[in-house]
Amino acid sequence: MHGRQLEYLVALDRERHFGRAADACHVTQPTLSAGIRALETSLGVPLVRRGHRFEGLTPEGERVLRWAQRIVADRRNLIADAERMRGDGVGVLRIGAIPTALPVIAHLTSPFLALHPDTRIEVRSLTSREIERGLDTFGLDVGVTYLADERPDGVRTWPLYRERYRLVTAVDGPFAGRDGVRWAELDGVRLCLLTPDMQNRRILDGRFAAAGATPDVALETNSLTALLGHVGHGWSSVVAHPWTGAFGLPEGMCALPLVDPDAAETIGLLAADDDPATPSVATLAELAGTLDLDRALADGRR
Repeated sequence: MHGRQLEYLVALDRERHFGRAADACHVTQPTLSAGIRALETSLGVPLVRRGHRFEGLTPEGERVLRWAQRIVADRRNLIADAERMRGDGVGVLRIGAIPTALPVIAHLTSPFLALHPDTRIEVRSLTSREIERGLDTFGLDVGVTYLADERPDGVRTWPLYRERYRLVTAVDGPFAGRDGVRWAELDGVRLCLLTPDMQNRRILDGRFAAAGATPDVALETNSLTALLGHVGHGWSSVVAHPWTGAFGLPEGMCALPLVDPDAAETIGLLAADDDPATPSVATLAELAGTLDLDRALADGRR
């Protein structure tokens, strides 16, 4: 058994296809298949359910996969740490962020790159559940998501800021001249929102229900770009307050705070509770403790 065989197994589980897994590992499909068979022989257990195509992992394969994911991640972090110590390597920091937090990511990545200019950062837009899975399978180094939910064992969290909510609507619409809008007043209001698989939407639905409001949700999307595009065409929406500072408001639109209650959710960093933490995660955690993002994002300003 060697490390490359474990990488093949991790890639096969991720890609769910022998050919794509081989491409991801930059080898031919026969090489990948032979490597996985050699791993099965070495361990003495079947790992893959095979048919005309990949059908999944065996129960033994699922257990081995968990070890393989950790070993591959630890090996990658060890190599990256050694390269940093030599001063001749370019590490990769993989961040998964919920869509509502994307406008805020630069507040972390910019000072981070000032400290570690040789690091390459990958930022992916993911749901909160995808972030948890990415951390669990070592596909991500750090997540930026809501901290209100219970977190599984083995995960550390660092609060970043409190997310508040704004109704983006027409300046001359039914709320013209107002300084704020009560959640209950959104009953029957035509809105475009993120889809229910997004934690932001589930939070908003909870706020609507608590206020006894049932908005007319005419359009749902899992794309931040699509949502902002419809707002640009005059649609009303409930958005997280950092959006208005990051993207501005289309002409003829305003952003009104939602009040009664003035609801807020904590957004923060998540990472595996490893000891020692990787240098990249340790730096981000330190930045999280020194940045005053609530002040930087106050009133929707960046």
